[in-house]
Formats: sequence, structure tokens, C-alpha cells
Amino acid sequence: MFTKKFFKTKDEVEVTFQWPKGESDISSIAVCGEFNDWQPTPMKLNRQKVFTTKVRVPKNSQVQFRYLINEEQWENDGQADSYVWNEFGSENSVIDTIASA
Repeated sequence: MFTKKFFKTKDEVEVTFQWPKGESDISSIAVCGEFNDWQPTPMKLNRQKVFTTKVRVPKNSQVQFRYLINEEQWENDGQADSYVWNEFGSENSVIDTIASA
């Protein structure tokens, strides 16, 4: 899941990605998307056993992303704003940062 923080004076939005470790066998998770040219950005495990990282994305845009678990398994965000088909025959998650008036 993710949360969005809109800034009044900046043309970007801070997105905090989170993925709970729970009792799973996840040893690493990264977020990949248009904001980092689909290069994995590692997420760090915090004290609450939640993998987390923050990125900045342009305001008034729709940005695609996915999670890469254990360097081999792709997953979407179950709470994404929407989903779009990708060239590999599956879907990408979408963050919508279009500010409402």
C-alpha cells in the first residue's frame, strides 16, 4: 500500500510505499516504476516489520509501478488508484497524483 503527501508549494508528491512482512518469507522487496526507470529501489524493514521507502513523483500525473519481491516475484499494490495492462501481459499499479480542485 502507499500514501501520498501533496505539497502546497511544490509540483511533486511524496509517495510512501509500505509492504508488511508479517510471517512471510520475504527477505527483500523493492519498488520499480516510471519514477525510477523501472530500476529497483530497495525498501527497508522497520521496527514494525513493515518494508517502506519514499519517492517523489510529479504532481498532476499518473505513474505506473510494481513491487519486486525477493528479486524474482512481481506484485501489484492491492490499493492502487487504478491498474493498466503492460507489455508483458499483466497489469501495473498506478498512482494518481492529479490534484482535485
